[in-house]
Amino acid sequence: MHKQERKREPTPLQDALAAYLRDSGLESKFAQARVLRAWHEVVGEVLAKRARAVRFQGGELLVEVLSAPHLHELTNFTGERYRALANQKLGAPRITRVVFQLQR
Repeated sequence: MHKQERKREPTPLQDALAAYLRDSGLESKFAQARVLRAWHEVVGEVLAKRARAVRFQGGELLVEVLSAPHLHELTNFTGERYRALANQKLGAPRITRVVFQLQR
């Protein structure tokens, strides 16, 4: 007796790659890397050294800041503008909130 084999349709490479990235967890790592890079680009090289994006999860971007004056400035004045610019660069409102904390 022969088992009847089911023929499967070929999966488009784009779909197979998307499934692999999702199932392996790499998709979220790539998404995080894109957000961290967008932050770095919009704040510029100098400020990025003082306000470093370190984690993106669930729409929240964590930024470690080197000094209390920079923390105050970003929290109260310029942080929201940088969030909007980063989202613009990403092409979607991916960053819903930025949390600034002093670097330990």
